Formats: sequence, structure tokens, C-alpha cells
Amino acid sequence: MSEVKRGNSDETVEHPVRKIRTKAIGGRAKIIKVRYLVALLALLAGGIAPQKIVQAGGCPDVRVVFARGSGGERWNDQNYLAFKTAVESKLSTTSLSYDFVDLDYPAVGVGLDNIGTTVGAYIGSGDAYEFGASVNTGVENLIKTVNNDSCSHTRYVLGGYSQGAMVISKSLGSLNSNKLIYAATFGDPKIYLPEGAGIMPAACSGSNLSDYRMYVPDCQAYKGLLGAYIPYEPAALVGKVGTWCNKRDVFCSSHLSIGDHVAYVADQLYEDASKVIFYKITEAFGLENHISSLHDTAILIDSTGSMSDMIEKYKDEALRLAKETLDSGGRVALYDYRDLGDPYTPVKHCDFDTCTLEIFQAGLNNIHAANGGDTPESLLSGSLHVMKDLKWKYGSTKSLVVLTDADFLAPDRDGVTFDEVVAVSKKIDPVNFYIITNNDYADSYIGLATATDGKVVTNLDELNLLTDYIMERYDSLPRVEEGAPIDKPTLEIISTEYPSDTEAAITFTTTGTRTMVVLNDTILGVTEDTSITISNLDRSVENTISLIPLGDDIRGETATVNIPVKVKTVEFGYGEASSANHAIAMPKAPNSGKQ
Repeated sequence: MSEVKRGNSDETVEHPVRKIRTKAIGGRAKIIKVRYLVALLALLAGGIAPQKIVQAGGCPDVRVVFARGSGGERWNDQNYLAFKTAVESKLSTTSLSYDFVDLDYPAVGVGLDNIGTTVGAYIGSGDAYEFGASVNTGVENLIKTVNNDSCSHTRYVLGGYSQGAMVISKSLGSLNSNKLIYAATFGDPKIYLPEGAGIMPAACSGSNLSDYRMYVPDCQAYKGLLGAYIPYEPAALVGKVGTWCNKRDVFCSSHLSIGDHVAYVADQLYEDASKVIFYKITEAFGLENHISSLHDTAILIDSTGSMSDMIEKYKDEALRLAKETLDSGGRVALYDYRDLGDPYTPVKHCDFDTCTLEIFQAGLNNIHAANGGDTPESLLSGSLHVMKDLKWKYGSTKSLVVLTDADFLAPDRDGVTFDEVVAVSKKIDPVNFYIITNNDYADSYIGLATATDGKVVTNLDELNLLTDYIMERYDSLPRVEEGAPIDKPTLEIISTEYPSDTEAAITFTTTGTRTMVVLNDTILGVTEDTSITISNLDRSVENTISLIPLGDDIRGETATVNIPVKVKTVEFGYGEASSANHAIAMPKAPNSGKQ
């Protein structure tokens, strides 16, 4: 039997419920920010099985269930262990009782086939029916685990990788929504992101992003390699589902990297997800969230002549922000800037490598307000200079705190534009802009703050609340990387014929260099031909053949052929399909003798 653990305690009594404190910034409630190999290797890793529940009569507050990927060893799979470590490190800071379950399901493994370095992926073959049965067993066991749990107050967190992600996403519509806190999928071959469809996907401009899109950098990610579950997020679970897809993961992005598919541990995506999960847990139980990221915080001060009083009023709070950032293991930097008309490049008083609290304080004392003239100042040029000058740390929460009593020039020095500054901010992670200004110019900065997920603060008496807000935030990886879409290969099916009752012959045209062939949920292989025959089909069930056009490092949208059921007759019995030898019979290329 597994033992229920309790964070910060060995007790087994009920946890005290604490209420979330709310503060106000500019009259608005403060909100903690949350942003956001069947084939390859062991095709899909996954499988959830309830960890031997809990001690007799014991019911944890939180049960965390993970579905490992194809071929993963239950309780020892690296993805399960990494997910468990990341979530447990945060749960242990609370008084909640909890346990972890590696879902009991086959998580069948499959073989590998190297299709070449130009494609950059390994494609395997396997038995669709065995694989599908594995997923369905996982789904059945997961639904029973959650819905039939007699522990009325136990709430569930779910996670799944690859094949296990399919188990999670296929189960969602059948789960008791009241028992579910959150479900996270990683490398899901059945992902669905409608904003990635088309020649010019909305996601490439950061628009119409699905709310469950937590980290999918590829703006052309649309459907998974094995299709999609639609809807991906059932209506009853809005806000309780999140998906992570590594940048070039062959199963869930438009690219073809197996390396990215097996790098969820190394790339710390479970750690990233654990922050979102923990926020959802604390929200569900009414607890304070004391988990935050390491911070990179830069302070940029307008030092034109009118700023003397404002600088003096902010010094104490700037020191507190610097001290709390440094004490928490973060880094600070300090710069000042002036007007476009002044021969004044932003001055660096200390950067992330050199700032100690003492050096930061000395820098503050050395900032003297002078010059200026016209009202707009060179914030765009100054902030661009600071963002490019600093070496921001991957995975940190990045903030640029600006102190000014004037609006900004646009375009600015050397033609720097608003859009250029926002683009650099987003490219870095982003860098969130927090602008401290007076009421007269607050409206001028709302666009910049909104575009960089920051805030505008006008009441100098509330600066302590801004510091608290910045320190209590945690960062998540960017939801999507914006940019121009890459041309995808296309494929059009010309004809489908049935040479025999167990075969399907398909002819098609494609602009790709290769075509991946998938039968149901199993990748059969990759071909350069445009006529293929699938043999050993079990026509007593409906089959779906998917053809996916491949470029050098990108895949196009899938074309499908549904093979209808053919009922056996006494006069003609075609027998059962082989369990493991579905084949693609390739026609000979003209005058080559090549099979």
C-alpha cells in the first residue's frame, strides 16, 4: 500500500484551509500571473495506474495520477519520476495530504526504424489494434480511478506523456469534472490547436490562442501526428486542461524531431508545468501560493530634470525590490535614461552579473535628475538598449520596472518603434514592463504594459503592492513563438481501390519529399512513392489510413482515407488479419527494378 504524504507535517489530521489574501493595485484586485518513442522511439510514452491507493481508510486531499509513455516501466519511468519530483516539491510546502499514482495500463512499446537524417526522426511500426487496446485500457482504468473513488473529498491532478497523453486527453470527456483540479498532457499525438491551421495560422501572430495552450512554441502546430481529439478541452473542464508540446516534437508540432519528443525531462517542461499545477491546487483549496520563479528584474529610471521628487520617493521601494529579488536567488540591474535631445546613452549602474545590494544602492544614489526639455522621453530606445544589453536567464521571471513622469517618443532614437520593443520583449520570454508614472500619462503606457503582460501603476503610495505582485509572480515558458509561417508540403488523394478484401490501394500527389503512412494509431512507415497498398487489413472493423506529407524538417496537414467495414460471409471468408505484419507494398519504380 502506498502511504499518504503530507507536506510540512507527519500528521494525518485534516489540513487547515487558509484564504487567499487580495491586495489592490490602482483599485484592481491583484492576480498572481499564470501564463502561461506505436512509432517513434517507443512511440508514445504513457499509462496511468492508480498507485496502490492509500492506507486502509486513508483519503488524501490530492491524488496525482500520471500516464507514462510507450514501453515505460511502471514506477521507474523517467517521465513519471520527473513529473512526480516537480509537483511534490511544491505540494510539500503545504499542509495538504497527497499521493502519487503511476497509472496501471500496458503502455505497449513499439520498434524503431531510422528514416534518415534529412527527416531527423525515427519512425517505427507496430500493431494498431494492440496499441489502441493499450490506450483504451488506460482510459478505462483512469475513469474508474477518478469517478469510482469513494474518497469524497479527494481531488485529482492528471499528467500524461506521449501514449499516456492520449490516455489523458481521450478520458477527459468522461471524467467527473468536480473531482478534477487539472490535467496536463505532454507530447500528445492527438493534440488539437485550431489556431495553427491554414497557410497563415492565427497563432503565428499570437492571436486566438486556445486557453489550454500552455507551451507550444510552434505556431503551426495544429493536429497531432495521429490526428486529434476534438474538442480537446471539454466544456465542463474549461480552465482545467493544459498541453505542453516541445518546440520541434514530431508528435505534436509541425516538425520532425524525435530528439525533442524525448527531451521533456531535460528541457524542464515538467518543472514548468508544475508551477501551473500548483497554482491550480492552491486555488482549489484556498491556500496561499508561496512558490515563485527566480527573478531577473531590471529597473530603468527616467533621470530628466523633473524626476527628482519621484526618484526620491521610489528609492526605498526600489531597494526593497532589489533585496527581496537577491534574497530569493534572483538578479537585479539598474539603468537610467533621458530624452532623445540629450547626448545621453542609457547609463548602466550595474547589471545581472555585478549587482549586489550595496552596488545597487550606490547606483541609486548616483542617479541625478538633469536636462530634458520637451515632455516625451526616450523610453523605447532606453528599454530596447537595456533588454539587449542584459543576459537574461532561461526560465526566470523577467521584469523591467520603469519609473517616469512623462510619455515616450515613438518612433524614438535611431527610429526605434513600439512594435520593435514589444517584439524583443516577447522574443526574450517576454520581459514584462511595469511602468510607474503619474495619472496624466497612465493611458500612454497601457498598450506597452498590456503587450508585454505587465502593469501600469500611478499611485506612489501603492508601490509596495507592485513589489509584492512582482515577487509573487512566477514565470511559465512562452505559450507560442510568433513569426512568419513556414511553407508546409501538401498532399491530395487521387483514388482508393480494393485489390482484395484485405487490401487498400491508394494513389495520391504530394509536394513533399516523403509520405508517412499511419494505420489507425500506428505508424507503418515512410515512402517516397505516390502509390501504396496496405495489406492484411482486418475489414471486420473500420480502419483509417492517414497520409502525412513530409518536407525536410516539417510535416504538412494529414489526408485520410476511411476504409469501410466489410462483413464476412459464408461464401467468402477472408480470415483474420495478422496481429503484427500490416505492410506497405511498394510498386516498382519504372526501369529501376527497385522495390
